[in-house]
Amino acid sequence: MVARELSAAVARFAALLRQAGLPVTLPHVTDAVRALDHLDIADRAELSLGLRTVFVGRPEEIPPFDRCFAAFWRTAPTQEGLPGLVQAPPGEAGPEALLTSSSQERDALALETWGEEEDEEGGEPLRVPAASDAEALMGQDFSTFGPDQLDEVLRLTLRIARRLARRITRRRRPARRRGRVDLRRTLRANLTRSDLIDLRFRERKRRKARLVLLCDVSGSMDLYSRFLLQFLYAVQNVFGRVETFTFSTRLTRVTEHLRALTYRQMLRRLGEVRDWSGGTKIGESLAEFNRGWARLVDRRTIVIILSDGWDTGEPEALANELLRIKRRAARVIWLNPLLGNPSYEPLTRGMAAALPLVDEFAAAHNLAALRDLAGKLHL
Repeated sequence: MVARELSAAVARFAALLRQAGLPVTLPHVTDAVRALDHLDIADRAELSLGLRTVFVGRPEEIPPFDRCFAAFWRTAPTQEGLPGLVQAPPGEAGPEALLTSSSQERDALALETWGEEEDEEGGEPLRVPAASDAEALMGQDFSTFGPDQLDEVLRLTLRIARRLARRITRRRRPARRRGRVDLRRTLRANLTRSDLIDLRFRERKRRKARLVLLCDVSGSMDLYSRFLLQFLYAVQNVFGRVETFTFSTRLTRVTEHLRALTYRQMLRRLGEVRDWSGGTKIGESLAEFNRGWARLVDRRTIVIILSDGWDTGEPEALANELLRIKRRAARVIWLNPLLGNPSYEPLTRGMAAALPLVDEFAAAHNLAALRDLAGKLHL
């Protein structure tokens, strides 16, 4: 049994549970993958009990879990793939068919319909969130958002992106006792005095930075991908110098895809990307970046990697390729959605190999974490 296929199957099963109303988060998926190491996959009763222990927290969640389990983990004799993984009946159009299909049409459809559920129902337009609502959204984990909240989250994400842009493009600003003397402000402050006794200062002009964003869109990131794509879209349309790539088992440049008039238009463009919700080869993807796009990185470049660190490749390859990036870049920042869980420890081989080579290791599980990125974007 291939571990990568099993992890992807658990991620799809978790997505099905979320559609059924269960509050499944990425830490749940991580715990479920680890639990499978101790379960007999061929024993349906044992598998059901083990996964229920991870995903179910309240008695009323048991019936929808059982329905999803019966639909997804049906035993089917197959020569390839995972034994026990559901094989959707021909012509079935339910959630199971969407989640278990491996076709690229499924990926494109899933992208295009993100956030469109509320449009089909009609009714009153979405309101702009009040200050208290916005603050509550800031601290809410991305994996707990519903489709009807995408528009509100996008508004806040654009606001955060503008703040980040001001942070790294701001020119000289007033300072108290450091930097260069601001002659104009000093003269203005001492017009009524005979001597220049009140000096005013200004900081050195900030150098303009380039951003290179590398976003993991593998199956283990499914619960966070739609919101991180909002962040990428906002940054791409606010910053002047930014290049964006997605990766799973291979690297894809999506800079032009993100330069769309609307978020949904961007999602339609991303339907052309043929590497969604698959396995994760971070080292090979970074190697592809170093071979084809190394010219984008210099001492004025901040490289941001958004990934949970789950990697099916060799950790030595990841470390070597990340070291090549670090030697050229001004800063390397790794944003990990799992870091929002207080019990998380970077114990996976990929994350453990990368951690010594990054300048900042930060969370990316909610809007507040992305807002805090402003304090890390400096050369």
